[in-house]
Parts: sequence; C-alpha cells; structure tokens
Amino acid sequence: MEKVRVKLGERSYDICIGKNILRNIGSSLKSFGLSPRIAIVTNPTVYPLYGAVVASSLRKAGFDVLSVTIPDGEEYKDLLWVEHIFNILLKAKLDRSSALVALGGGVIGDITGFAASAYMRGISYIQVPTTLLAQVDSSVGGKTGVNHRLGKNMIGTFWQPRLVWIDTATLKTLPGREFPAGLAEVIKYGVIWDGKLFDFLEAGKKKILNLDNKSIMHIIKRSCEIKAEVVSKDERESGLRSILNFGHTIGHAIETATGYRRYLHGEAVAIGMCLEAKLSGKLKFIGSDKVRRIKSLVESYGLPSEMPEDIDIKHILSSMELDKKAVAGELRFILPERIGKVRIHRGVPEKVIRELLQT
Repeated sequence: MEKVRVKLGERSYDICIGKNILRNIGSSLKSFGLSPRIAIVTNPTVYPLYGAVVASSLRKAGFDVLSVTIPDGEEYKDLLWVEHIFNILLKAKLDRSSALVALGGGVIGDITGFAASAYMRGISYIQVPTTLLAQVDSSVGGKTGVNHRLGKNMIGTFWQPRLVWIDTATLKTLPGREFPAGLAEVIKYGVIWDGKLFDFLEAGKKKILNLDNKSIMHIIKRSCEIKAEVVSKDERESGLRSILNFGHTIGHAIETATGYRRYLHGEAVAIGMCLEAKLSGKLKFIGSDKVRRIKSLVESYGLPSEMPEDIDIKHILSSMELDKKAVAGELRFILPERIGKVRIHRGVPEKVIRELLQT
C-alpha cells in the first residue's frame, strides 16, 4: 500500500492507496477515538458492489454501522438530500464523536463532507472514493459542498477528512464514461504542475485504459501528491490552490447550463481545459503547438473537447459570472504557459470570452 500525507498541522491526514484494501478499512479507524456509531453514506449503484465489504470490516472493528443511501447523480447533490442525511443521523442518535464514511464518487464525497462539517457543528468523516475522479481529486483537500440551481458547489465548507482510503480495484466496476472522466483531472495535474505526468499519459495510454495496476497506481499517487502539496501550501484557496481550477471556470458553467445531467464533471472539465488552453493561445501565453497537444491528449482518451453548439452562450456567461472564482464580477482563469506551468489571469474582456465560446 502506498501513502501520501496531506500536511495541515492538526488537520493532517493520510491518503492510503492500494488494491483490494476495502476489507481493511475498519482496523485503520480503530486509533481515531471515534464513537461506536458510524454511518456509511452511499448510493444505490455503489452499495450493492462494496457496501457489504465496508460494513463488515467496520463491524469487525467494533463499530455499530448505519447505512444512508441517496440517489446516484450530480442533480441530487443539494440541500434537500443533506436534510435527508441529517434526519437519519438524528433519528439514529449519532453523536459528536461519530463519523461518516463517504463510499462512492465525487457527489457522495462532497455531500457527505458537507453534512459532516455541519452535523453537530462538525464531526469526522472518511473518504472512500470509488471513481477515478474522486480518487485523484475530489476526495482530497477538504472542499465540500452542494449545488444550487444557479451554480455548482455554491454552498459548501472547507472540512478536511480524517483519512482517504483508495482501493484501485473499484475502478473495474465503473460505467464506461466514468473512467475517462476521471482521467480529465489527471490530465489537469499534468498541465498545471507536472509535464512528466503529461508525458506518461501520452505514452502509457494503452496500459492506463487497460487498467494496468502499476500504471494506475502511478497516476493516482502522483495526482494525490500534487494536490496534497498544493493544499498544504494553500488550504483555503487564497492563491496557489486556485490553479487546481484549470478547466473548471468554463467546465462548471457547462454543467450548470445543462442541469448537471448531460455531462459528467470530468467531461465538462475536459471541454473547459481545451477552451481555456485555446484562450491562453489567443492571449499569446502559450504556443499553438502546446494547445493542440492538450486537445489531442484529451481527445485520445475519448473525452469531449469542443463547446456544444446547442448550448446558449448567454447561459454559460451568466453562470460564469456567478462562479465562486469570480472576484468583484471579474472572472479568473487558469491559463497554461507551458505543459507543467500555469498562470492565474484576470480581466479577460467579455468579447474575447464570447468569441472563444462561439468558435
């Protein structure tokens, strides 16, 4: 098993990465000083696959296990389902020393973390991500939140997990679109931080898509190392951490404009990365050959790279204006300067953005 440490003083925690390690999660929590009452938050897709294994491991470690199920899908990541979680926790009398276990993808991790941050003013939670996107990105860093009809993740908190427990074996049961969607976030790390990781994604495509364990372990661990380093330096996104939003300014707007139903998060981010790289090219921050290279890698993994023609550009622009990354109404873009380095850029004229979205 590989470990990556997220260094945040008293809030530091480990990311544990291995194959077939779900059955060991209970013993890993014994030293945390938790109440015996613990709840698994999951969905109807994931629970039949892995719920019994996780629950059994927790019970063997002495925990009294409660299961909370919410529907599967980004459209259910809202305050209505947070209240549903609270209702069950309160009826079951979970206390301030209890913990929540987020078993699922990014939606489950986000909503569970948010519920944990607010329940009794904050209880522990453990991330057990089962999708590649959650394993390399959303399970790490402590951003929690739910969506509002006017914008993605507009209601949330910073609340760090006590542990992130990644079992690579769960990737074998992902639906067809989910694995490439997760790779979009891995590509992001290559563009913003590590050109060698980008090279690895180009050269090792066949092994990665065939779920070669050595290759998968490498891209997950390296992605987690990058995010851990960035978060350790800037936990609450006052500066450096914003580079993790490459592709997300446009990507989140696409998700909002399509009601969170048309694209998976990683697919929307893939489009956003290609368009934001193109914007960087228009502003002469990066060469056209690098823009083409980013787009080519995105497309090689079967991800979308172009703005859909049937989406209303006005809706995209209004969603971007409400985005958390906007400051005093001024949009902030993360723009690549080369493969492995980006800049934070403000003040792009609306005319330029509109032209970008329409081409």
